[in-house]
Amino acid sequence: MEVLISEEKIGQRVREIGEQISRDYRSERIVIVGVLKGCFIFLSDLIRQVSVPHEVDFIAVSSYGNSTESSGVVRLLKDLETDIHGRHVLLVEDIVDTGSSLAYIRENLETRNPASLRICALLDKRERREREVSVDYVGFEIPNRFVVGYGLDYAERYRDLPYVAVLTEEEHA
Repeated sequence: MEVLISEEKIGQRVREIGEQISRDYRSERIVIVGVLKGCFIFLSDLIRQVSVPHEVDFIAVSSYGNSTESSGVVRLLKDLETDIHGRHVLLVEDIVDTGSSLAYIRENLETRNPASLRICALLDKRERREREVSVDYVGFEIPNRFVVGYGLDYAERYRDLPYVAVLTEEEHA
């Protein structure tokens, strides 16, 4: 397994993003919405760096199953419990790949009339984009390789790695 982004680089970048979010929302109370399951480690580290008052909720969608390729069909698996109408919402995602899942979630949340909706992603794989989505806070842009670790998985494995690594063919066989 090839380490793409070290634990130290991730920690530093998460601190920087948390500081930027805190500056941008300095006079607001926000709802931070994590996209399960991949975001949970990033989200947990990020909210400890956000100094403005916030609530946390989760949404879950699926487009991968146990594959390394998105099916393109997005299914809602878990909806929010929080009413976001008139609230400032920060959507936190582990990785933006084709953009299909994120576009689906964004459109779904926008129908609920939040005061604002911004997006934060740990990883951005721009060269794979099929649906254009604007990401307000990006941790790292990465090449078109299948990655695991720091919450990202392959068939529910590798989430516990403290870094982001490229999964080789042998490792997902």
